Amino acid sequence: MYEIVILAMIAAFLGLRLYSVLGRRAEHEEEPFPNRFDPGEGGDAPRAVLPPGQQTLRPQRELGGLPAATERGLREIAAADRNFDLLPFLEGAKAAYAMILEAFWRGDREELRQLCTDDVYASFAGAIDAREAAGETLDNRLIRIEDTTVHSATLDGRIARIAVRFVADIATVTRDKDGNVVAGSLDDAVESRDIWTFSRDVTSTAPDWLLDETDEG
Repeated sequence: MYEIVILAMIAAFLGLRLYSVLGRRAEHEEEPFPNRFDPGEGGDAPRAVLPPGQQTLRPQRELGGLPAATERGLREIAAADRNFDLLPFLEGAKAAYAMILEAFWRGDREELRQLCTDDVYASFAGAIDAREAAGETLDNRLIRIEDTTVHSATLDGRIARIAVRFVADIATVTRDKDGNVVAGSLDDAVESRDIWTFSRDVTSTAPDWLLDETDEG
């Protein structure tokens, strides 16, 4: 059983909302997720983007088959955004899932604001406020992401939305103000199924995709 390695974070500069890298090796996994960074202009700090573009969708057979409506939505997005490529998008979505969860668990409002729309950020911030008011902290661990699949895809005017279903194993622990465990255990991971929707204005020059909806999957 492999040792859990803490996610290596690169500080985001102003305006960065969605990373495309998960630099973490989870327990039971054999390989780390790949790193992909695009250098900033003028040699500035790296700017992580989701996704790097190749202007095409992969053949459906490589994705295990998609519903017709979902494939149609993806092709409309690809036609409107020539930098869109589905497989790198899914890699980035997996990275975002891990980073947003960990930011929420440690109460990092600044990072959440960069990664989420205003409504989703408000929900996360409200939960953090309630947790802090109760004097509680979370000591959760993302053990592994077992599956990442496209749930739906639509293009509404200039706004692209792609919903992604994540199946993950998460160990949860809640501690009180004195550090005592009041709920959960790091020894027992629980399967979590979530559907997160990411959105982007396809006419924008910024590459950022934001989390704009969360649901149980």
